[in-house]
Amino acid sequence: MTLIAIVGATGTGKSRFALDVAHALADRGGFAEVVNADAMQLYRGMDIGTAKLGVDEREGVPHHLLDVLDVTDEASVAAYQPAARAAVDDIIARGGVALLTGGSGLYVSSVIHDLRFPGTDAAIRARLERELDEVGPGLLHRRLRELDAETAASVDPQNGRRIVRALEVIELTGEPKAARLPDEPVPWRPHRIVHLRAERARLVERLDARVLDMWAAGLVDEVRSLIPLGLERGVTARKAIGYAQALAEIHGRMPQAEAIAETQALTRTYARRQVGWFRRYAAASVVDADDRAAVAAEVARQATGD
Repeated sequence: MTLIAIVGATGTGKSRFALDVAHALADRGGFAEVVNADAMQLYRGMDIGTAKLGVDEREGVPHHLLDVLDVTDEASVAAYQPAARAAVDDIIARGGVALLTGGSGLYVSSVIHDLRFPGTDAAIRARLERELDEVGPGLLHRRLRELDAETAASVDPQNGRRIVRALEVIELTGEPKAARLPDEPVPWRPHRIVHLRAERARLVERLDARVLDMWAAGLVDEVRSLIPLGLERGVTARKAIGYAQALAEIHGRMPQAEAIAETQALTRTYARRQVGWFRRYAAASVVDADDRAAVAAEVARQATGD
């Protein structure tokens, strides 16, 4: 198989798994390269808070679509899809295996499934974003629910950007269902999916510790260094989990303990939603991320194509 998607909640070891598959393929005379599918890892300078692998941590395995956006840029799945597919096509054309790796569910789906994304309208988007700033995501989510309860049920009520996009698509097309994903999407090209799962209690413990480690590693200083680069003007980057809380700490709106606690809570919620998203991949090989033997066996299986 020349395209393997490696998915799962944050903290389940996707990056390590991808590297191990790449090394196992190299041992057999082949090669693999990683295509990033984490929306926040697209941003230059957002490293600690996204758990992005540094160049020296990539162990010689090429990685694509890391550090391709400025913090003032807006990340969008419509722009990501063609860039990721081009990277996949290039890897396969050179005889390699593309390892699509990340936890941003819609970004993964946009590559492995034949999804089409409606265009945008700057005026509609600007109006909806002004409303979002004025009234918050709750009221907009309620409006979305009135227009299309099915779409609203699939969107986090606190994810203002996703809510705005759904409302924009509905207004542009006049069709509520246009903002939904198909129940049975058609594959873009043949692929395999590995879904790394962890028992909830163990994952929560690991995620809470990970947030503490990020603060200890200098997340606040990283965010402070991004402010002159326009982080606070960014539509997407400034709202990233951990980055928004570090900004609040820097500006005195939130004490450090509260910033850390809020980041931990939001990370736990995000991980739960990731698990829910990836459960829809019925054909995925589900692997216990904490079972070393099972992980090693799956690495070998993916590398040999069994």
